[in-house]
Amino acid sequence: MKKKLIALITRSVEVCAGKGLLPDVDLSRIEIEVPANPEHGDYASNAAMILASQARQNPRKIARTILENLEDTEGLLEKAQIAGPGFLNFVLRDDIWRNVLRDILEQKDRYGCSPVGGGKRVQLEFVSANPTGPLHIGHARGAVVGDVLSNLLAATGYAVSREYYINDAGSQMNNLGKSVLYRLRELAGEKIEFPANCYRGDYIKEIAEEIFRKEGKRFSGENEDEGIQRFNEIAGGFILEGIRQDLKDFGVTFDSYFSEKKLYRENGVGRLLDDLKERGFIYSDAGTLWFKTTAYGDDKDRVVIRKNGEPTYFAADIAYHADKFSRGFDMLIDIWGADHHGYIPRLQAAIQALGRDRDDLKIILVQLVNLLRAGEPVAMSTRAGEFVTLREVLDEVGKDAARYHFLMRRSDSHLDFDLEVAKKQSNENPVFYVQYAYARICSILRMARERGMPRPDFAAINLSRLAEPEERTLIKMMARYPEMLEGAAKTLEVHRITFYLNELAGAFHGYYNKHKVITEDRELSAARLTLAAALRQVLANALGIMGVGAPEKM
Repeated sequence: MKKKLIALITRSVEVCAGKGLLPDVDLSRIEIEVPANPEHGDYASNAAMILASQARQNPRKIARTILENLEDTEGLLEKAQIAGPGFLNFVLRDDIWRNVLRDILEQKDRYGCSPVGGGKRVQLEFVSANPTGPLHIGHARGAVVGDVLSNLLAATGYAVSREYYINDAGSQMNNLGKSVLYRLRELAGEKIEFPANCYRGDYIKEIAEEIFRKEGKRFSGENEDEGIQRFNEIAGGFILEGIRQDLKDFGVTFDSYFSEKKLYRENGVGRLLDDLKERGFIYSDAGTLWFKTTAYGDDKDRVVIRKNGEPTYFAADIAYHADKFSRGFDMLIDIWGADHHGYIPRLQAAIQALGRDRDDLKIILVQLVNLLRAGEPVAMSTRAGEFVTLREVLDEVGKDAARYHFLMRRSDSHLDFDLEVAKKQSNENPVFYVQYAYARICSILRMARERGMPRPDFAAINLSRLAEPEERTLIKMMARYPEMLEGAAKTLEVHRITFYLNELAGAFHGYYNKHKVITEDRELSAARLTLAAALRQVLANALGIMGVGAPEKM
């Protein structure tokens, strides 16, 4: 609808320019919005306000000129009028709105999808937790944001690939191997002082016990460095398999897993740094190699090779993103924890040094989750190895509730997740509220069939019977669904889908409590059943993108 109205305005402005009523103007900033007050029409445009400075005319005069030259060849408009300082308000004909129901029922699960992405190749990298322990709720929020964004972009015409970057090199992995080795020594009867930098979670003990069952004291004859390396491999593999399973149960899968070790095995880091050095982006100072990130707006240059010859994480990240682009992706999206905010400028500088545009890399920050139980904080201490894992949350509240609640706020906003609310079978629980709307519609449609009232062919339904204000509101909200998806895709904001579903479910529950769908009037019933069937489809489509179930009975 918005695109059609923009096209109407654009044609009118072009006609006005041809008549000399308006100069040639830039129409790129014209917007169409849904007014907050329904009395202001179905849609409003700022066109005249935007064009006023260019045309050097009063905006109300421009608005009047646009309306006088509007050619509504499709018959979209019931009326168009000028409001306030020059806003254009539009009211669409009722039958235009009702035809939305036909579009929904014909397109089914494709309703809302669009080709706006144009097949652009996009890679999303998310979760990417070190395989040094199980996923916690912070990882879980990033996982669902990445997964739903992947679904959203795929639905809007992008070619999407999902990747998990395995940080399986460096000191953290060595600490993992050391942690397992020291637990093995305990199992062998040694009295040890557990190192402060080692991992203390029960999962380390479980891994050590599994190795001890298979190998006994075989490790005792090994060189410690060799033992640490071997056990970080074994433990890392064990933990990664657990991560994969937890993510799968959470409804999150990946197209590829990329190992950091691969960059070093194939000398990807060294070759890339040599290339950047030849191009003047890497310089040496006092035995340290620096990347000239200040050339692209960073506040200071960054170390890529330390004095001891060891590469930094930044060096590996440059090589990894170079590898991504070498695979033919047009745009990269990284989903990070909010504590990585300061890392963004240096990585954006790096991809520009690689010859890419700054906007070819998008970074989404995900804020912390405050876990509550009946409003009270749940104590967590990662230092002591005691933290709430994704598995624990899944076991307690289930996949659907977990996914939905993680999407209840913007990803860059702190989120309160109340476990008790997420388990409630009441309207207080948002996911229940939305799923119950879907199940309630399924029940209505089943009841209609049982009473011998199947929905007739669309052409045989008198949709003019949908005359209640609440019915018009529901249709208008369903018509906005494709626009909402497109806007969410362009801004990379998946929470918009959750907000939309909450609003749509609320409108339906209000309608259901006020009006019967199945009545003694078969013609009215047929029209309302059509409305209900379309609404069910939109709910299913949106829940599908969120990876949340649409139960037919509750």
